Amino acid sequence: MSALPTSAVARNGVAPAARGDAQVPDLLLGGRLVVLTGAGLSTDSGIPDYRGPGSPARAPMTFGEFVSGTSARQRYWARSHLGWSRMRSASPNAGHRALAAIDPELLITQNVDGLHEAAGGRRVVALHGRISQVVCLTCRLTSSRAALASRMAAANPGYAEAHARVESRPDGDVDLDDTAGFVVPACEDCDGVLKPDVVFFGENVPAPRVQRCYGAVDALTARDALLVVGSSLTVMSGFRFVRRAARAGVPVVIVNRGATRGDDLASVTLHAGCSEFLAELAAARS
Repeated sequence: MSALPTSAVARNGVAPAARGDAQVPDLLLGGRLVVLTGAGLSTDSGIPDYRGPGSPARAPMTFGEFVSGTSARQRYWARSHLGWSRMRSASPNAGHRALAAIDPELLITQNVDGLHEAAGGRRVVALHGRISQVVCLTCRLTSSRAALASRMAAANPGYAEAHARVESRPDGDVDLDDTAGFVVPACEDCDGVLKPDVVFFGENVPAPRVQRCYGAVDALTARDALLVVGSSLTVMSGFRFVRRAARAGVPVVIVNRGATRGDDLASVTLHAGCSEFLAELAAARS
């Protein structure tokens, strides 16, 4: 076997074959695919990464903090209101479009930005929910984030303009400390507390989502593959699917700029750009 480029590592005797600027392993070309994506896939759409090279430090609000009191929710919603106005304008990039063309058996995303669906992805599980929806913690009514954004803008005139220069952060929010005066609207039906319909740290991913993902991974064989793109796999909600596939003898391919928690379980790891790699893969499978 010829020497591999420094950006590719073969494990279990599987080597990636060179195709263009990316390295597309042959084991991704013939069988069925389940794909798991992370924040690294959306960086080309202008959404910051969590743990990639140069990523800002992050201390996301936990569910416990969110429900602890008014000041915590003011802090969350003020930052999120500004970040949402930026995230909602993001468009799918070449990686999202390539995955829609590949049309895997299941596309599991840890992202909440909705860009896979916007690109035309058909079979998508948004593991952590979608930032475009809001849920009331009292009556459980779900509603549109865009509608809430309009209510927030009306309740906080000039707020977005006054903080237009604050830096965006990976969680769909911004780096802002002065949030005490922000007015947070309540549920229009019951006056309850509104929360983005996403999974916070301290919450569990809904069981039906997890079971659907397990089912797709369990249906793979040694002739198929689980492809991980743009995730460090630090969080167990995604890493568990890699462990499940590896235990069953299903090849795992990880494409990420930097080391991941799942590297020791992978058949091949590639340190490559997500969009470039997925475009090559889509072309190779077409």
